[in-house]
Amino acid sequence: QVQVVEFGGGLVQAGGSLRLSCAASGSIFSIGTMGWYRQAPGKQRELVADIASNGSTNYADAVKGRFTIFRDNAKNMVYLQMNSLKLEDTAVYYCNADIRRFQLTTNNYWGQGTQVTVSS
Repeated sequence: QVQVVEFGGGLVQAGGSLRLSCAASGSIFSIGTMGWYRQAPGKQRELVADIASNGSTNYADAVKGRFTIFRDNAKNMVYLQMNSLKLEDTAVYYCNADIRRFQLTTNNYWGQGTQVTVSS
């Protein structure tokens, strides 16, 4: 009933930019915090950035000043604008959202992931 799908990953050169998009769909009553996580090979999944329903944001130190998270509540979408990309940004990026379905409690949902590869 509820699906979260992210897209926009790809290959980009260091110093370049990329925008990731995530769309939530289905029987949605409301969406709370939405966020982006990433996982590099052999590494633990980590928070990149998240944004609450009131617009409050949180960023990992490694991406502060380079990445921007924003959302479009009317479209149930969240975006991650990635600028000044570095080699260490290479990872699979996952969208995450707290979603309340009609007549149900709030649950956490994950997208399938999208690969971001930064080359030299």
